[in-house]
Amino acid sequence: MKLTFLGSGDAFGSGGRFNTCMLVETATTRFLIDCGASSLIAMKRTGITPNSIETILVSHLHGDHFGGLPFFILDAQFFSKRSVPLTVAGPPGMRERLTAAMEVFFPGSSRTRQKFEVRIVELEPGRTCDLPGLTVTPYLVNHACGAPPFALRIEADGRTVSYSGDTEWTDALIDAGRGADLFICEAYFFDRQVKFHLDLASLERHLHEIQPKRLVLTHMGADMLVHLDAVAHETAEDGKILEV
Repeated sequence: MKLTFLGSGDAFGSGGRFNTCMLVETATTRFLIDCGASSLIAMKRTGITPNSIETILVSHLHGDHFGGLPFFILDAQFFSKRSVPLTVAGPPGMRERLTAAMEVFFPGSSRTRQKFEVRIVELEPGRTCDLPGLTVTPYLVNHACGAPPFALRIEADGRTVSYSGDTEWTDALIDAGRGADLFICEAYFFDRQVKFHLDLASLERHLHEIQPKRLVLTHMGADMLVHLDAVAHETAEDGKILEV
């Protein structure tokens, strides 16, 4: 399994980074974990063919995590000439919020009939869902976004990749990340505790409970980026490639 950070940034471009988007490639499938507003740009800059993506997993319904979907779908319709189905799996409300986003960005676009099938799967907390080439289990976390926010535990190609999404500390992260081959975790702040986002100090107090085989910090805000020299853990950056 290979994972590429197409975007490792927050909503506000801290450090000049693209919005959250990770590409996972296995022997049988290619999928994205989150698809922030800048993701199509990041994919094309990296030379990734959007039509090769079979599934897009969405942790929660904020623009820096799902706002790239209207651009992805319209590019597939009008420019990339996609013909194979696309599966989009995310929280309850995914279908309604995606339709609303398409209508805000490009009025009438949600009513345009695609030449390919868009399969919307609304995940249920704690229930494992089988998708093409992978299974995903969503865990309810704590982040205000107008719909249930999830951490995701993904099984594919005999490996487990867990992702915190955006959240303040919650014990759900223990179950989501426990023993994962790779745990990708938000570290928005260094040691400042705020609602709805995770700081590194809080995460470190619980790492002995999670015990991931590999930890990579992502979604780092300006406060975290200025402390990178003091961070003992691996950190994400745009374009970074991991073998899992």
